[in-house]
Amino acid sequence: MSDTKNDPKHPGAPWRNFYGRRHGKTLRPSQQEYLAEDLSELSPGPVGWDVNPDRAPLDIEALFGGRDLWLEIGFGGGEHMVHQASANPQAGLIGCEPFINGVAMLLGKIREAGVDNIRIHPGDVRDLFDVLPEASVSKAFLLYPDPWPKKRHHRRRFVTPEHLEPLAKVLKPGAEFRVATDIPDYVRQTLEQVPRHGFEWQAERASDWQTPWDDWYSTRYEQKALREGRTPHYLTFRRT
Repeated sequence: MSDTKNDPKHPGAPWRNFYGRRHGKTLRPSQQEYLAEDLSELSPGPVGWDVNPDRAPLDIEALFGGRDLWLEIGFGGGEHMVHQASANPQAGLIGCEPFINGVAMLLGKIREAGVDNIRIHPGDVRDLFDVLPEASVSKAFLLYPDPWPKKRHHRRRFVTPEHLEPLAKVLKPGAEFRVATDIPDYVRQTLEQVPRHGFEWQAERASDWQTPWDDWYSTRYEQKALREGRTPHYLTFRRT
């Protein structure tokens, strides 16, 4: 979580603790190739404090040619993101994922699918929030986020004010925010916190959170949850 301290590497930058993995098992040679050859070309622009210390907003108009901007926060292996990009050429998607193995997996899927409307920030979404223009995002996805099951770690979850306040700032009025999780306590915290930050839950009946969205693409995390007997929940919010 952030506090009043500054990052000693970048004066003026807030100190942001990062919880979670950035690296996993050794990358295959093909994945190393994807990272070396493709990642920089798919950058959304200067996001980090080292390359954008003034926090100048990204030029979304130039990036996607006026298309709607969608955001996926923590895209895992990238299968949902590539599905959405393929099905929605009228939109441009930015995916944010600090786990470099997941980034490499997405890059391979982008090559295979041949989509050209994805950009990638391989780091902390809070840094991306700093430089996204206000009210620029039409749709956002938070799919099977790290559950941080221990009570003392609940403040590390995405559905906390530190993340929800800047998310609300970059979403357009009426924008859709989708959350999928198989953890009941994450559902509880999501329903408590998200409406406090300028969102309305769209459910009218139980099937609205029990049934996936019409354009849903089940992720490998969801398949694991189903195999292990956990029940997915699909929560839809609108930015007010």
